[in-house]
Amino acid sequence: MSEIRPAPVFGGESLLFLTDEQLRQGIEAMFFAYRGFTADPDRILSDMSYGRAHHRAIHFINRAPGTTVNNLLAILGVTKQSLNRVLRTLIEDGMVESRVGTVDKRERHLFLTGKGRALEATLSDAQRARMRAAYKDAGPEAVAGFRKVLEAMMDADMRHAYKKLRDTTS
Repeated sequence: MSEIRPAPVFGGESLLFLTDEQLRQGIEAMFFAYRGFTADPDRILSDMSYGRAHHRAIHFINRAPGTTVNNLLAILGVTKQSLNRVLRTLIEDGMVESRVGTVDKRERHLFLTGKGRALEATLSDAQRARMRAAYKDAGPEAVAGFRKVLEAMMDADMRHAYKKLRDTTS
């Protein structure tokens, strides 16, 4: 594998030049890492006839209990029809509870039930174990760099939503 070399320092900034081949390798690594990252939850969810959309909904409802359907739509970036299909299944299966808003009766606030929290814990435990092992192997500097790379790849509105979620749930 070719080495990534920092460019000479100009004006106090160190620039990083990557070849197209190095970028391609990074893209491929991201695809394979994502495949590994989702493999354990996919196996668990397939037994329940759920998919990644269900997992994402459960994850973000757990991270922000009482979130509204509209907020979840914005976070997930899916259509209302798609989210409604996922939520209907999760509600019917007793994983999610939808409550009418106390201030605005048109709002629906979402909460995981005990059953939903148990499923979320099972899914997250599998992913945390994989991330913990990878972080331990890579070391603290790599972990900090990895987070910076991921944040830099996010669209500005998603980076804002991510930081807001991180700040409100820390």
